[in-house]
Amino acid sequence: MKFEKEQSTKEWLPFENIYDSGLIFYQNSFIKILRINPINYDLKSNLEKEAIIHSYKNFLKTCDFDIQILIQSKKEDISKVISQIKNNKEDNSKIKEIQENYIHYIMKLNQEKNSSSKNFYMIIRKKVDIPNKQAEDFTNEEGRAYEYLNECYFKIKDTLTRCGNTIHEVNSKQEVLTIFHSFIK
Repeated sequence: MKFEKEQSTKEWLPFENIYDSGLIFYQNSFIKILRINPINYDLKSNLEKEAIIHSYKNFLKTCDFDIQILIQSKKEDISKVISQIKNNKEDNSKIKEIQENYIHYIMKLNQEKNSSSKNFYMIIRKKVDIPNKQAEDFTNEEGRAYEYLNECYFKIKDTLTRCGNTIHEVNSKQEVLTIFHSFIK
């Protein structure tokens, strides 16, 4: 049996190019990824919830461009926490008992609640038409797409910040590859 050489994430992804700026070129579209740190809506008062909904409506009204919202959910790994508790050596038998009870408690809670962590992303894109893909035409389209996607990013950032969210631009090739890799782990 012959094995093919192991490919890096970048080599087998269907993207034509991932630029150092974090911009992605795929099927005649330039794509930009934004990472969203959301608020906990359930912890807000009714007045705050109304303001958030109003701000979110404004966000949707201003989105006159293609967006995709992606939520990545992963089962929470509590092994590090348990390891830290176990590595805390104590001579006091009462404290040892409390540690063991706490470990059992968080394991049970994690199992019952099916704890998970979530990452939120927004993907924005700009379709382009480059018939011959000449280097000069391509560079010009790339520049226009970059400006357009940055305008979209600032619109999104402005409107979603009013909802209480924090928005981060994914602006490096390595960060894009790290995000893609996290989906296949």
